[in-house]
Amino acid sequence: MRDAYHEELDSIGEDLVEMARLVGSAIGRATTAMLDADLKLAETVIAADEKVDDLQHDLEARAIALLARQQPVATDLRIVVTSLRMSADLERSGDLAQHVAKLTRLRFPESPVPQDLHATLLEMGQLAQRLMAKSAEVIVTKDVDLALQLEQDDDEMDLLHRTLFQHLMDDRWKHGIETAVDVTLLGRYYERFADHAVSVAKRVVYLVTGEHADEIQPLDAPVDGA
Repeated sequence: MRDAYHEELDSIGEDLVEMARLVGSAIGRATTAMLDADLKLAETVIAADEKVDDLQHDLEARAIALLARQQPVATDLRIVVTSLRMSADLERSGDLAQHVAKLTRLRFPESPVPQDLHATLLEMGQLAQRLMAKSAEVIVTKDVDLALQLEQDDDEMDLLHRTLFQHLMDDRWKHGIETAVDVTLLGRYYERFADHAVSVAKRVVYLVTGEHADEIQPLDAPVDGA
């Protein structure tokens, strides 16, 4: 009975990794579809989000069943509860990738992004995909130091997000209000996607240590007075 219980816990972890990989792929493909005005690719991203939703619903049902049947305590309870929260972060990440794809579909046959911002949005998409890939690695390895690095990596996304707003506020902006709204939304989608990747990593820190990530410093963090 206990072996089956721990196999179920392991299965929940495997599903989290699969969700992270799916949403990481989704944001990468959505970015390509957006920049290339590729309607067919955008539609595949929109349709594929159903698999992420199904995984999340199945994981949630199994986690709740474990809570009811096994009444786990201590570490096992932390695993189940934290897994539920991570699955919610990952499901929302999939929704954000889908939002990018839906905006691409809405503006087809044009790209919603003006040519002079393609490089910035491409960089945001690639960074979002890297952050989620790192989150998937953290789920597998339970590497606390790698998890803590994600918040530092996210600073790059915040910088790119600010860069978009600098373009929007520039007096030389010539692309109109509709495009400005589109770019604002896209910037927010990528920024929030990155936040969810960081949140997943932080939850792994709590799962492993029982402490919140904000209370722990990475090994390479400066020491006061050094």
